[in-house]
Amino acid sequence: MYLLTALLLVATGLGMAAPGLYLAALGGSLYYAIAGLLILVCAWLVWKRRGSGIVLYWLVFAGTIAWSLWEVGLDGWALMPRLVFLGVGGIWLLFLPAGRNMSAFRVAALAACVLLIGAVMYAELPGEHDARTFQPVAAGGSGDWKEYGKSQGATRYSPLAEITPANVDRLDVAWTYHTGDYAPDKHSAHQLELTPLMVDGLLYGCDAHTAVFALDPDTGRQVWRHDTKIDAAMGGRGVCRGVSYYRAPGPVDVCPTRILVGTVDNRLIALDAKTGKSCSDFGDNGSVDLSDGEGLSRFASGWINPTSPPAIVNGVAVIGSYIIDNAAVNVPPGVIRGYDAVTGKLKWAFDPGRPYDHAPPPPGQSYMASTPNSWPPITGDDALGLVYLPMGNGSPDYYGKFRTAETDRYSTAVVALDAQTGAVSWVFQAVHHDLWDYDLAAQPVLADFPEGDHTVPALIQATKTGQLFVLDRRTGNPLTRVEERPVPPSTIPEEPLSPTQPYSIGMPDFSGPRLTEADMWGISPFDQLYCRIKFKGARYDGMYTPLRLGASIRTPGELGGIDWGSVSLDEKRGIVIVNSNIMADYDELITRAQADSEHLFTAMDPRAKGAPKPPQRGAAMEGTPYGLHFDGFRTPLGIPCQRPPYGYLSAVDLKSGKLLWQHTLGNASNSGPFGIGLGLPFQLGVPNIGGSIVTGGGLVFIGATQDKYFRAVNEADGRVLWEVKLPAGGHATPMTYRGKDGHQYVLIAAGGNGGFGTGKDDALIAYRLKQ
Repeated sequence: MYLLTALLLVATGLGMAAPGLYLAALGGSLYYAIAGLLILVCAWLVWKRRGSGIVLYWLVFAGTIAWSLWEVGLDGWALMPRLVFLGVGGIWLLFLPAGRNMSAFRVAALAACVLLIGAVMYAELPGEHDARTFQPVAAGGSGDWKEYGKSQGATRYSPLAEITPANVDRLDVAWTYHTGDYAPDKHSAHQLELTPLMVDGLLYGCDAHTAVFALDPDTGRQVWRHDTKIDAAMGGRGVCRGVSYYRAPGPVDVCPTRILVGTVDNRLIALDAKTGKSCSDFGDNGSVDLSDGEGLSRFASGWINPTSPPAIVNGVAVIGSYIIDNAAVNVPPGVIRGYDAVTGKLKWAFDPGRPYDHAPPPPGQSYMASTPNSWPPITGDDALGLVYLPMGNGSPDYYGKFRTAETDRYSTAVVALDAQTGAVSWVFQAVHHDLWDYDLAAQPVLADFPEGDHTVPALIQATKTGQLFVLDRRTGNPLTRVEERPVPPSTIPEEPLSPTQPYSIGMPDFSGPRLTEADMWGISPFDQLYCRIKFKGARYDGMYTPLRLGASIRTPGELGGIDWGSVSLDEKRGIVIVNSNIMADYDELITRAQADSEHLFTAMDPRAKGAPKPPQRGAAMEGTPYGLHFDGFRTPLGIPCQRPPYGYLSAVDLKSGKLLWQHTLGNASNSGPFGIGLGLPFQLGVPNIGGSIVTGGGLVFIGATQDKYFRAVNEADGRVLWEVKLPAGGHATPMTYRGKDGHQYVLIAAGGNGGFGTGKDDALIAYRLKQ
């Protein structure tokens, strides 16, 4: 018993002291070196069967408690890796024969542990507050969901109010529909991110391979299905977030109502909304080839395809595309185009590299390669005749030397175009010379912004940097305060990094706090120590830390901030609902020679054929002097290196810009080492991707989370009133509608996400109050 305990103490002491001395040399905490050396002394004393070894260990543990409380206070999740492992070791020592002879000390030590646990649990309890609810708003207007974001303004607000905080706990499954697209094929990744439409008594949706279907809204019965004959060799990113509905003006013989959708093999197709048959008057028998003018023969298949539904503005269908990130300097063009929604005829093209030429390129030529693209859902405004593009940046995301002044201007910006001509009306750039993959993933939301005794037509743009920019949608001028602040300089030669970046001062900041060494985490002192060493060894200057040769930390990371789920807006109460992340990423530029030695090649590189898999996640960035390593900032166990929480749900008053409430979103049930869910029911605040909706009944509905739950939240105070575990993660924006039976339904797609470890499925699940 003594020998085993001594060996365990030696392992613990060495595991803390040796890397602890290295951490101290990097300028980090001295605690690990000191504690590790003292535990080695404990090991010697225990081997000698001296009770003083137990006393010394408990003195070290007492010092650890004091140091931990000084660093992180009574934060239970932050205290866990600091205290649990060593606390268990201390209790083990008390049951050695020498410990059993120290009854008073033993009782005191155990009592101290109980008191500490009790204090932490008390601190983690939610604060006392009076439960509040909003009175349901009278449900005027249609119970349909006609656009991806409910309305053309993409507010994701429905006036339906049958389901309220008082009865939401009676929600039950009404029906489930399986899209039949469960397993991915070798050409694309399966991602069911669908938000269906409800128009004229039918639900419309698509699967990841762009099969389009119509369902009965009360039963989920399939009314029709159009299995798009996609060219599998052209298949890109297998995502279809939704379809668009269009009612043709005037007498139209063919397809008076139609469904438009972009396909995974890079086409825009039109289908009869009643039958699902191709509209023969649209393009070539119902299909327009989006590869025209793109010169795609120069690129690998699957490098470009639309993933979001077209925005239809005054009869013009505007569509953008996903484009592969970071593969090379030369990737497909990010052109956005407007087509006649009846004939499929090209009306204009917006090529960010040639923004004033709206005609298609002459035969034998193509749009400019590697320009910024717009892959998320686009927003339109019929009244102003404008379409609002949330733009990304040109490839590669992390190296900008080859960008032109024009492409830099439209990168990571909201660009307002004339919907009839494609001419630029205004531009608001959310990130200057973006080198962090902070593309605008969130769909712009249109609002009436209170200003004095009147309202101003506004646009809310949420960003991966955690900002909410509120703009006059007529001009692009900010309606709330925006401030340019200095940011760290780049160490990469000839990289024209912007000296300042815009911050939205008039609205809450969702980027999260600046990380410190004390924020490093793990499930034990050892992986926490590993993370501290990684943190101290990397460059980190807060948000907008530039990449370098060597490691750097990026906050917010690839998820944001606020990703493609965007925000929802209660149009009646003026409340903005925000789901956000504060996950850090760990990046590293590497030399071209190292990238080649690691086989970081593009699919077009002949060396890729038969090459071994790269040893870690990275990108070729072909055509630049560098390759790239990029991934989440994690321990060797796959656990985040920063302490929880990682995800929040918040409410903001649009008029005042004040944060009304903020709560962690999601529990730890699907979290654990190596991606293994441990089933822990504790509130954590987990990563999330997907969107929310808000209703006249005073409820917020959201899936999105890593724990695979679908929740109804009280809009008034953020309390979770109802939740159900889905068969796979609900990484989509839900929707709600009034069925033909007169009752309100709430629907979400449960498709899962491999990167989140939330399983795979192909289910659309509709819920209704138990009758």
